[in-house]
Amino acid sequence: MKSLLFSLLFSLTLFSCSQPAGEGLQDVSATEFQQAIQTGASNQLLDVRTPEEFDGGHIAGAISADISSELFQQTVATLDKNKAVYVYCLSGGRSSQAAQQLISMGFKQVYNLGGGILAWNAASLPLSTESGSESRQEGMSLAAFETQIKGKKKVIIDYNATWCGPCKQLSPILEAYVKDQKGEVELIKIDVDANPELAKAKNIEAIPYLELYLDGKLTWKNVGLIGRSELDKL
Repeated sequence: MKSLLFSLLFSLTLFSCSQPAGEGLQDVSATEFQQAIQTGASNQLLDVRTPEEFDGGHIAGAISADISSELFQQTVATLDKNKAVYVYCLSGGRSSQAAQQLISMGFKQVYNLGGGILAWNAASLPLSTESGSESRQEGMSLAAFETQIKGKKKVIIDYNATWCGPCKQLSPILEAYVKDQKGEVELIKIDVDANPELAKAKNIEAIPYLELYLDGKLTWKNVGLIGRSELDKL
């Protein structure tokens, strides 16, 4: 009996010691994130996108710290682990990885912008550009998009980004499906980084994001990676 109790206590202790991975990490909405960085005692705001994405438009006061390069580690090394850190990317995926890394490195409090810049734009919150630089290109407008699909019988819109892993996985699946339809379906690919105005107008907060239009009317949409069998049902 004592042996059993000891085993249970040991298991509980081991389990509790394995839990702190998410401790101190908070995923927050765009408005909550804005309020947090405005009221925070320190300004440790990290944009973990690429430098090109950062230059195109970023949250005021952010530090460019591309998570896919050595820049992230170099920047993190200069931060105070006892003060809050705020992280974001385009849709929340890269910043979630960055936030977990920060927690594992000993940072006490990390705020991650859920939905990233897509959610920030959808909430109509402001972005900044480098001082003296030209305003970023807004890309395709909603009106231009509607003109592009007008009069077409069946169109699939693939909203993606060059850095998005699931988008890259989905691309060949979509292309194979469209090819098999023998001209009955048209595929239009739209990079959300290059078309922020359209992404904002459509409230796109995560990618890959698909839309199906029949005779100019939206009849189906999907967020995330899907398989060929799901496309065959359209």
